[in-house]
Amino acid sequence: MESKELAKKIRLDAIKMVSHAHASHIGGILSCADIIAVLYSDIANISPNNINDVNRDRIILSKGHNGVAIYAALGELGFFDRDWLKTYGDNGSCFSCHISHKKVPGVEISTGSLGQGVGVACGMALSAKLKDCPYHVYAIVGDGECNEGSVWEMAMLATQYGLSNFTVVVDRNGMQAMGKCSDIMDTKSLAEKWQAFGWKTVEVENGHDHDSLREAFFAGHDGKPKVIIAHTVKGKGVSFMENELLWHYRDPQGDDFVKAIEEIENEKSCD
Repeated sequence: MESKELAKKIRLDAIKMVSHAHASHIGGILSCADIIAVLYSDIANISPNNINDVNRDRIILSKGHNGVAIYAALGELGFFDRDWLKTYGDNGSCFSCHISHKKVPGVEISTGSLGQGVGVACGMALSAKLKDCPYHVYAIVGDGECNEGSVWEMAMLATQYGLSNFTVVVDRNGMQAMGKCSDIMDTKSLAEKWQAFGWKTVEVENGHDHDSLREAFFAGHDGKPKVIIAHTVKGKGVSFMENELLWHYRDPQGDDFVKAIEEIENEKSCD
């Protein structure tokens, strides 16, 4: 599936799933939809046909509270029956509100505790290097998540072992649960920090532009682990959700739901 079509489907599914479950985190789900769409459509060697292949690429969503975006991508790409998505958040459903690998084909690990998933991803990349396996590991991290010390412990280890088979993508939407990242823990230039830890660093000024994302993914590693800092908009694709902290925890109902679906279907605010 072409990446822009997949991104649109992820957004539509996400609005419906979050509304159905009265769940949270739609703002961050929408901000990372394009990153996930490009990864699955054009970059990672992972498909319904090779999910049990030891040499498949791994995609780890370290910002596990945005798991709806991964569930939607997997459903749209045929990893499981798309109708399963309608059960999101229901009692007994395999889809929990933080991403879970239990009974969900295509999900590598359960995540949610910030800083955990990217550490596991680093371990997977190290294992591949030690065993001389060809797979690549991709981890999607939030910029608020970069406040966690475990992220930087991981960064040191990845550099120490020269994990050029490892790519981290930072969803740099500038907001976290309780406010702007700059107000809570100002990391200022994340690029300079990752460079200081020895990573090949690529910044994407518009993290919703698929050509720019592809170019960043295809850029060489220079023998190092690589981080892509993708500047995004929280709530991207729905005008009244964009850069509004309210939509970290609020779910769309009534007129908000109808307007959100209409905007995404008409692509009024998507690039």
